[in-house]
Amino acid sequence: MASVSRQLLARYMSSSAAPAKKLAIKHVTVIGGGLMGSGIAQVAAATGHTVVLVDQSEDILKKSRKGIEDSLKRVTKKMFAERPEVASQFIEKTISNLSTSTDAAAVVHSTDLVVEAIVENLDVKHELFTTLDKFAPEHAIFASNTSSLPITDIANSTTRQDRFGGLHFFNPVPMMKLVEVIKAPMTSQTTYESLLDFSKALGKTPVSCKDTPGFIVNRLLVPYLMESVRLYERGHASKEDIDVAMKLGAGYPMGPFELLDYVGLDTSKYIIDGWHQMEPENPLFAPSELLNKLVAEKKLGKKTGEGFYKYK
Repeated sequence: MASVSRQLLARYMSSSAAPAKKLAIKHVTVIGGGLMGSGIAQVAAATGHTVVLVDQSEDILKKSRKGIEDSLKRVTKKMFAERPEVASQFIEKTISNLSTSTDAAAVVHSTDLVVEAIVENLDVKHELFTTLDKFAPEHAIFASNTSSLPITDIANSTTRQDRFGGLHFFNPVPMMKLVEVIKAPMTSQTTYESLLDFSKALGKTPVSCKDTPGFIVNRLLVPYLMESVRLYERGHASKEDIDVAMKLGAGYPMGPFELLDYVGLDTSKYIIDGWHQMEPENPLFAPSELLNKLVAEKKLGKKTGEGFYKYK
């Protein structure tokens, strides 16, 4: 009897000490059919994952699917320039891996990973993840593509903080090679490693970051953009000369004002306002009167035809 007890104890000790296995992510649910969500769905489907893209209406999803098909045609035209038949097969295979739905709760029951790419509003994200937490399987990992909100704050709406992390992609997703993988304080090492492996499986280069405002890229990029605006506001240089200086002097493909117009002035304002609220004494996060004025006038950049520059 004592021998049996020792055997059972040894078996328990060996099993409890064994590290949790990384999750091989095969089934992916992407929430949000905008540019980012569609891009994430495209690269996941193109790399052999089964993907469900979710948004609120069939009209949005119809546009998303059309955008993905157009993007695939552009990508494959370069990839298979001399082999159009291979390009057609690649597009057909990718599309066959992709389906759409307007009911997130109904499609997450067998998913391995949920990637959220919806509006940058904490309450809306909380509502989404609270619901999905009830319907997704226990093993499923949740991830947010947020660029400005703390992962920890989003994860707190669920009961799976250990299976929650950040996957921050960059626009346009099919072209940009970087993914920031965010490990929040409660994110398990297994979840973190599974997200790293998934990023690599997409053909991306992952970098790691803790749950700090803006992660790596935006934490450095947004203050640079804001300081460019302040330099212009003070009258120390024209926006045209600042753009030329950073392109020719620093080798940047776009100047800061060109980039602000490309990203959207409302997006930049939203990010800096959120950071200023979190750290009001940090001069890097100080708001700009000029940026606020342009946004109030609906001059948001390329998407509205005018921002710091005018576009025909």
